[in-house]
Parts: sequence; structure tokens; C-alpha cells
Amino acid sequence: MSSITKKYDPVKYKTPTGTRLNCKGWIQEAAYRMLLNNLDPEVAERPDDLIVYGGRGKAARNFECLDLILKALKVLEDDETLLIQSGKPVAMLKTHRDAPRVLISNSQLVPKWATWEHFDELEKKGLMMYGQMTAGSWIYIGSQGIVQGTYETYAAVATTHFCHPDAGRISTQTPGQRPTTNDQQHTAASLKGTLNVSAGLGGMGGAQPLAITMNEGVALIAEVEEWRIDKRIETRYLDEKYTNIDEAIDAAMQYKKDGTAKSIGVLCNAVHLLQRLVERNIIPDTLTDQTSAHDPLIGYVPHILTNEQANILRKENPEQYIERSYESMYLHVQLMLQLMDKGAITFDYGNNIRARAQEYEVKSRESGVGSRKHDSRTNSDSELLTTDYKLNRCFDFPGFVPAYIRPLFCLGKGPFRWAALSGDPDDIRITDDVILSLFPHDKGLHRWMKMAQEKIAFQGLPARICWIGQGDREKAGLAFNELVRSGKVKAPIVIGRDHLDTGSVASPNRETEAMLDGSDAVADWPILNALVNTAGGASWVSLHHGGGVGMGYSIHAGMVIVADGTDEAAARLSRVLRNDPGLGVIRHADAGYDIAKETAKNNNLDIIDRLRM
Repeated sequence: MSSITKKYDPVKYKTPTGTRLNCKGWIQEAAYRMLLNNLDPEVAERPDDLIVYGGRGKAARNFECLDLILKALKVLEDDETLLIQSGKPVAMLKTHRDAPRVLISNSQLVPKWATWEHFDELEKKGLMMYGQMTAGSWIYIGSQGIVQGTYETYAAVATTHFCHPDAGRISTQTPGQRPTTNDQQHTAASLKGTLNVSAGLGGMGGAQPLAITMNEGVALIAEVEEWRIDKRIETRYLDEKYTNIDEAIDAAMQYKKDGTAKSIGVLCNAVHLLQRLVERNIIPDTLTDQTSAHDPLIGYVPHILTNEQANILRKENPEQYIERSYESMYLHVQLMLQLMDKGAITFDYGNNIRARAQEYEVKSRESGVGSRKHDSRTNSDSELLTTDYKLNRCFDFPGFVPAYIRPLFCLGKGPFRWAALSGDPDDIRITDDVILSLFPHDKGLHRWMKMAQEKIAFQGLPARICWIGQGDREKAGLAFNELVRSGKVKAPIVIGRDHLDTGSVASPNRETEAMLDGSDAVADWPILNALVNTAGGASWVSLHHGGGVGMGYSIHAGMVIVADGTDEAAARLSRVLRNDPGLGVIRHADAGYDIAKETAKNNNLDIIDRLRM
């Protein structure tokens, strides 16, 4: 009897490359390789725990389940489908060749029971795992997977607020006072000469520094775990590391003054960085946060604890740890509000920190908000600068989607990503060339592709991402299939996307916040997305709960499809890559967005027009 693996074995779980199959078909092989790629130490944050990113986002429930999934994929026939229930393989059923080879459901709970407390009970019993978004759906490609979305967000910020040569930020300004924009110098949008502050350098937040410097800005990012800073420097997502807050701020301000695009990671808690900015009356040009606030137990580290103290308390007294997290998140948001009121352009980046702060405020109202003001940096009783609590204002700053990204969603634009199953970086170079030739007039896409080629290091299998819209995803997928058919690339290409996309998620505090018709919490759309991708023949389809924002706050779907060079694949690619973003266009048109209505009409997606024929 073979022993059960207890931790990640880099030899046993090495991602295969090349053209030799381990499975009975390329679709099964793609799932096999992408699952292992998710756990590659270059990609995953904690492979020994099967955690890919996002606090506790896992690829499989445990190592026994991982081994069974891999074994099942090896023997799965071309007319069978493997079912995965929260990271555990539960069935291999006869379907047909155009059906998905894998169907995945992660972290689904009946709404009344959809809380972290109930989830934690089930997880302790080994009955469930948290799949995050692309962790449990086997299409995570490292920080590159989020970097273009982050780049697009900051580009939209630049367009909205700093659309002039030097962003109006190089000239001398009085501390605490935002300089005015010179409207007579309007040219291309840029973050040049701006200070952009955030926190979190994990699997999602790690994209921030590179996205900001790609937009020519200065990034100052707080991170409590030093290894994360080191990893981002190693992978060229981050330029410099500081362990002293004031030195980090001084360096960032000098780069801002010089108009130099640089990114700085500072080893500290976000609360302490923001507190120091307030104390010094230094107002960031932009302010957001990408700590794992969605998960108060595993993800967020309270400001009154060191990282080592947090690890101990988390195990010994999880209830007290969660209480401390909520206190800290409330203070975190209060400091963001103070800086916003002083002029910082402030937005939520989808980690649900506003909701956590509001939950704490509501719960604490009777006992008095903000009683804990102990400053762990000095181990004294000095108060943090939060005496002026801003009650009932936790949602005063907007989410990034309604503020900057929704117009792209209305066009069907979103995170189209692909990986070379051959393992050969040259295959990605060839696909890059195809993308550039397909869309010669998209200047933003060309700028992104050029910078990605120069600045982004591959993690695991060579991969690329770009944001393209309705109609363009189908063109790209069919072109990739032709590359495989003609032998111009060495092995099939696997195509997927983030769950953060135009029509695949219901998340009232993130992707569907402030919908025009008030349909923020309507979850029919991601379920329809999973169903239509299953019907269309995606290679594997997933439906998850709680990704990005935590239990009870989101339902979202993922899809992956393989371009293997066959005519059958071409038919599936055409259906899936039309329908998947198409449903997002339809969803936004249904909510009343004029851009989406026009896009639907132009792409024969308007049901009323169809019924008039």
C-alpha cells in the first residue's frame, strides 16, 4: 500500500511539458498540467498546503484528493466527465466528446449557512475547501494573471484624473495639498509624477507595483511578510525593499518629484504605513488596498500583532484573532477615509475591506467604536490618529469596477489568458505576434503586449494575458487553434480567464457593485455562464462561491478551453469564446447600459432583435 503524500513533492508533482501525453487526450492532459502548474512553487504561494493564492485558495482539498484527481485524469476517456466537489474527485461519468472533461464546484453553501464560521467547521472536518477564483479552477498563471487587469485599472485612473504629460505631479507642492491639473497640457494618460499607495503583495496584490510602474507612476506598497516582498523582487514585479517606513516614504517622494517610475515594498502593516502618511501630512495621489481582508482569519494580519504573533494567535485562539482583524480593518478603512478627505483618490480593490469595516462598526456601536488604539510599533499607549472616527462612511469610496472597469465589461472586454502546454516560451512569442497582427489598430493592446514581453517574467508554464472583447476572443482562439494545426507551435494552447470578467460573477461589493438597475446581488448570471459554457463544450467549467470577497459575498464561474488544432476544437472554441463574453454583454445590456446594448446589437446578441426576425 502506497503512503499518502503529506506535503508538496517537487519531483512527483513537476508539471510535464513537451508533446508526450500522460493522459488519453489533450484536453485531459491540459487539465493535468494546469492543475500541477497551479502548485508549482514558482506559481503557488504555499504548495505544501496546496494553497495557490488569496489567503487559503486551494487547488485540491488535500494531497490524497490531489493524487486521486491526477490518477482520474490519466484514465479519463474522451467521452467521460470528471466531477470535482470542493477539491475532491467524486465521480467519472459517461457524457460525450463535446462535453467538458471536468466539472468543478467549489465552496458552495446554501445562503443561510454561507458564512466563514460554517465554512471553517466543514473545512476542519475535511468536507470542503476554499477555491478562491482561479486556484480551484486550475487556470492561475502567477501574478501575470491579474497584472493586466490592475494595469487597465490604473490606466483608467490615469485617464480619469491625470490625463496630461507629467500628470501635474512633478512641480513642487505643499505637503498635504493636492496640486491642480494643468488642463492645457492634455495628452496621453499617465501616472508619471504620482504617488500610488496600497498594501498586499500576495498572489493578487503582487501585480500592483508592476502595473503602477507600467503606467509610469511610483508605487509604495506595505506588506507584512518579507518573503512576499523578496518574491516580487525576484520575479521583477517590484523594484526595491525597505524595512523602515520613513525611509520608504522618503524614497517614494523623491521618485515622485523626479518623475521616475519605481516601485517600493515596505515591510510593515498597512495601518502603520497609512498612519505615518497621516502624521507626516503626505497625501498619496491614489490609495487602495489588496490585503486579504476577505478572510479575517487566514488572510489579514492585525496591526497590533507581528507576523509571528499572528501565526500563534491564529492557531491558539482563532475567535480572538478574528476580533483583532476586524478592529484593525476598521482602523485601516478609517485611515483611508482620512487620506481621502485630504485629497487622495481612494478606491476599493475588491477585497471586501469596506464591508468588514462596516460589519465591525455595526457590531461595536453599542459598546463604543474605536476603543482599541494601542500602537504596537512603539509598544506604548499612544493613540493612532483615529480620534475623528467617520461613522457610517465605510462605503464612501467606490469599488474599482464601477469607478473604472465597467465600461470595458460592457464591451465584453476582460482577462483573456493562455498558456503554452509545450513549456516552450517561444510558443508564447508566436501567439503574441498573432495577437498583434489580429488587432493592429488597438494601440492600448500593443502597448501592453510590448511591456509584458519586456517586463513580465513567466511563472510556471509560459503564459500571457490581454484584455480583449466581444468577437476578438473568438478570433484569437481560432487563430491559436490554427497555429497548433499547422505545427507553428509545439503543443496545444490552453485558453482561460479570471472569474473577474464581464458576465461570470455576482459580487455586490466588487464586480457587480452599483449596477444601473440595482441588480448587484442577482446570481443567475454566473450560473447561466457556467451552464452555457458547459453546453458550448468548454474543456472544463467551474462554479465557485466566495472568491475575492469571502463567504456569502459572491458567486462566480470559470471556464477553460483547449486549442488542440482539430476541427472539433475549432467548433467548440467558436461557440465558447463567443458565448462566454457575450453573456456579459447581455447581462450589462439587461441592466440598462447603453454601451452594452449597442455591443449586443452589433454582435447579434440582442434577443429582441432576434425575435423580430
